[in-house]
Amino acid sequence: MSAPATVGPPPLWPRRVRVLSLGDSYRLRIDTRVLTVGAVLAVVAVGVAAWSLTVGQTELSPAQIWAALTGQGETAVRRTVVEWRLPRVLMAVLGGAALALSGALFQTLTRNPLGSPDIIGFNTGAYTGALLSGVLVGGSYLGTIVGALLGGLGTGLLVWALAMRRGLQGYRLIVVGIGVSALLAAVNAYLLITLSLEQAAAAAMWGAGSLDTMTWSQLVPVALALLLLAPVTALLGRGMGLLPLGDDAAIGRGLDAGRLRVWLLLVGVTFTAVVTAVAGPISFVALLAPQLAVRLARTPHIPLACSALMGAVLLTVSDLVARTVIAPTQLPVGVVTVVLGGVYLVWLLAARTRKA
Repeated sequence: MSAPATVGPPPLWPRRVRVLSLGDSYRLRIDTRVLTVGAVLAVVAVGVAAWSLTVGQTELSPAQIWAALTGQGETAVRRTVVEWRLPRVLMAVLGGAALALSGALFQTLTRNPLGSPDIIGFNTGAYTGALLSGVLVGGSYLGTIVGALLGGLGTGLLVWALAMRRGLQGYRLIVVGIGVSALLAAVNAYLLITLSLEQAAAAAMWGAGSLDTMTWSQLVPVALALLLLAPVTALLGRGMGLLPLGDDAAIGRGLDAGRLRVWLLLVGVTFTAVVTAVAGPISFVALLAPQLAVRLARTPHIPLACSALMGAVLLTVSDLVARTVIAPTQLPVGVVTVVLGGVYLVWLLAARTRKA
């Protein structure tokens, strides 16, 4: 007769993956670490956004902010909070989430942590479209938005067409994108010297990435893009987890890898083009957010929700720094994100060197 099995003490931490039964045929797997990381990032994003509303040329208390948001308080305070600061903060949250989702899609598509839309060159293409609108139609607000959208989407289609000669492979997409980006950067430099002084100054400020003059009407395209494309991104999530295993494994599970790559490319380019059209090319958020989310969540693939929340935190914090670091002068938020991206790339290079 065998001895009874001994029951040890319960583990210090709960099991990472929990299965929630939703009837007899449906089960929901919940990763407790991913859920915890997402909840913490959401709290941080809301906290930084609320703090950002109090900061400016006129310091406001939380009580004044709450009164303004609920339609009470002084008229000047309500105008400052609701018409000036709130659209900028919401753009930082929504734009950061959209850029992070775009980076997650492209890094999955290329199987490379450097495969973000700003590295591949879609931001540069959107900048080219905005400059062309200034040359052709005088640089109106609507013309800039339409030009940036067409420039980003056109660059995506060009890179896709050039990289498709032997199938849409990740390394080919990155190399072709870097080449196209270099060519477009030269075109942008030429277009800048053809504009008038006022147009060139406005284009240079827009090209640095800025949330300074954000309004409610500018916020609408980004909100609509997230509302329409976030569910599509969630539907693509299952296939994204299979792509890193290789095409054979994906096809063996009934996944059309080629069609999935096309969808990832289209959705990722649209996210980037919409944000760039409104706020200018903001670099490195799409590169940083997915990688930081993976390191915090410790998942084999990029967690989409955590990436979006991380992007919201990064851009909100960057905008707060841009507003306060040399106040009363405000920096373009793109300058701060470039600094963050440079620090990350130096750290990544040092880590790879130590590992080698």
